[in-house]
Amino acid sequence: MAMAAPLTLHLLLALLLGSSGPSRAEPERDSLREELVLTPLPSGDVSATFQFRTRWDSELQHEGGLSVLLKAERLFHTSYHSQAVHIRPVCRDSHCTSISWELRQTLTVVFDAYTTGQGKKDWSLFRMFSRTITEACPLASQSHVYVDISKNSQDNVTLEVSPPPKSTYQAVVLGVRRTYAVYDLLNPATFSGSRSLNLQLRWKQQQDSGGHLVPFLHAQRYVSGYGLQTGELSTILHNTHPYRAFPVLLLEIVPWYLRLYIHTLTITTKGKENKPSYIHYQPAQDRLRPHLLEMLIQLPANSVTKVSIQFERALLKWTEYTPDPNHGFYVSPSVLSALVPNLVGTKPTNWEESPLFSTMFPISDSSSHFVRLYTEPLLVNLPTPDFSMPYNVICLTCTVVAVCYGSFYNLLTRTFHLEEPKRSRLVRWLANIIRRIRGVPPL
Repeated sequence: MAMAAPLTLHLLLALLLGSSGPSRAEPERDSLREELVLTPLPSGDVSATFQFRTRWDSELQHEGGLSVLLKAERLFHTSYHSQAVHIRPVCRDSHCTSISWELRQTLTVVFDAYTTGQGKKDWSLFRMFSRTITEACPLASQSHVYVDISKNSQDNVTLEVSPPPKSTYQAVVLGVRRTYAVYDLLNPATFSGSRSLNLQLRWKQQQDSGGHLVPFLHAQRYVSGYGLQTGELSTILHNTHPYRAFPVLLLEIVPWYLRLYIHTLTITTKGKENKPSYIHYQPAQDRLRPHLLEMLIQLPANSVTKVSIQFERALLKWTEYTPDPNHGFYVSPSVLSALVPNLVGTKPTNWEESPLFSTMFPISDSSSHFVRLYTEPLLVNLPTPDFSMPYNVICLTCTVVAVCYGSFYNLLTRTFHLEEPKRSRLVRWLANIIRRIRGVPPL
């Protein structure tokens, strides 16, 4: 154990130095890139994604720029938030003779602008974050704010962004071309002579609830059945592409206490059986490993595919239940991986020059993009014993023992004395007379 700490420190130093070694001169530091993407969602919520990218040897501690919006009491008072940290090696030249470590921090939050706005979908930076952008980060080489204005078209302007953007940017996101209003914080004209930037979005007309863009691939998962013995897991896969079919890799990891009946696996599309192109199943072992089911399923164009399998609930030991067993047990979501066809053609882009959010949606080629989806987790009830019965038995037993043992102990330890009752003189005199008449000695 004494060698563990020096060995860990040596490996950490080797990771930070990279392949160049300690003898090479430290490369010049790269600047920080920060980015904020604001996207109005069909439900009326607003999605805000922060991204900060820098080299490992750069300084991330800074004040100003987009970091002033990161107010904890506002970020965690949202409908959804997600944090991620990515570290990867990056070549410094075309021959990759030296490398640097790239650190990317991503924060995504979803604000319920409809509820907080008293029934209106209008929003602003101050309403969401209680702050505005005052300046760009002094360490950043690029600092941009992107606002999704894809709802606007040449013939129909449904939303208004204030202040008006100086430029726009078009990108293909999930196979659909999107338009973004761009605000360059390093450009003094962005602040328009004011001390702060408070972006505002107003809807000019009521949104049509039926005109929202539905993703080509989406899925739902649920559990059905009655009672606490058997049930059925069902996953619904939707392919809304009008004319393209594509395969989907479905991964299911089910806990061991749900005993799957693999012979009941059914896959139906448009009322017909859909045989998977590839299937791999690894059965579970009690208290050792879960079930592993992996399938490659072909989804026809504009179709709905249902994948269902029956299971039986196992009875756990009383020590294996959670502190709140009646709440249920969570089952991890299904994982879908697919190359989804694009609705529009795309061209290869330079990742170093393109916005940071473009790397969140990698493109395999000009005709498809990679998507990985996670369905909602499930909450399954298992046969649960009445954990109040031991408490009742303990209370009843303690009461009976206390009553019986207390009475018995009282009889064993108590001392009894016989006391003669005191009589008056008159009674004693009358008793002696009677005794003399009967010939008995007096008292």
